[in-house]
Amino acid sequence: MTDFFECVNVILVRQDGAPVRTPERSVELTQVTEWEEGSVRTLQDSLAAEEPLEIRIGGHPLTVTMRTPGHDLELAAGFLLTEGIIQSAEQIAGLRAMAPENGAKSNVVEVELKNAPFDAAELQRNFLAASSCGICGKASINAIRVRGLRQPDPSFRVDPEVLCKLPETLRSEKAVFSRTGGLHAAALFDASGRLIALREDIGRHNAVDKIAGWALLQKKLPLSRHVMLVSGRGGFEIAQKALAVGIPVLASVSAPSSLAVKLARELGLTLVGFLRGRRFVVYSSEFRCLPAGSRL
Repeated sequence: MTDFFECVNVILVRQDGAPVRTPERSVELTQVTEWEEGSVRTLQDSLAAEEPLEIRIGGHPLTVTMRTPGHDLELAAGFLLTEGIIQSAEQIAGLRAMAPENGAKSNVVEVELKNAPFDAAELQRNFLAASSCGICGKASINAIRVRGLRQPDPSFRVDPEVLCKLPETLRSEKAVFSRTGGLHAAALFDASGRLIALREDIGRHNAVDKIAGWALLQKKLPLSRHVMLVSGRGGFEIAQKALAVGIPVLASVSAPSSLAVKLARELGLTLVGFLRGRRFVVYSSEFRCLPAGSRL
């Protein structure tokens, strides 16, 4: 079999007929051999693209992360925000994807900062962040805790019936996942359950950073009146990034980690896990999504 890869820009259509465009280079096509009940056939398959992205500040390499191409500027901006390097969009003087001279793929984002102290020797991370873990290589819990995290808005409320509808909305809008089955997603909703923004990536922490970067660049921070839903589990870094942009309610379709629960309880984040069908588990600050006195 002769193997090949072809990057494509896919347009899918939702059940209501509205087009859903996947980001450029987010899907690759390849030739595979399928075995099914004794029959063998050759067919074309869709893969979730995975490529390295280098983020530079003032020409200095900061980090390299494995990501799914698409919304790279949002990813870079969101990363700087959720990692505590910047606090506002006004500190970004320039943000651009570097175009290689040889016509190769653009996998570098250059950032220029202002009024943001930057120590290249201190902040540079000489490691490759694995797509399943955004904090691999960091030395300790103290090194990964972003300074200045605050308690989210205590007045925000979301109805449990609204929460139960969010996973289905997420599934119906995951354009690249529906094609490849290989991506994580982060989605932003308002209190009524209306989808505000959705981003997909091979790494769940990157998907959250893309949402954070979108909100930062659109000047919509803090996200104090929103719910964030992530596919997969809710780890410490996901909770940390949600807190960094002011999210009061963070939900996941799978389990949170013990460290995520500790952070949520410490800072008053409503952390919801196992959000599936008509069931979910609240690990902290249940007052935002459960009626008072509802506990048996």
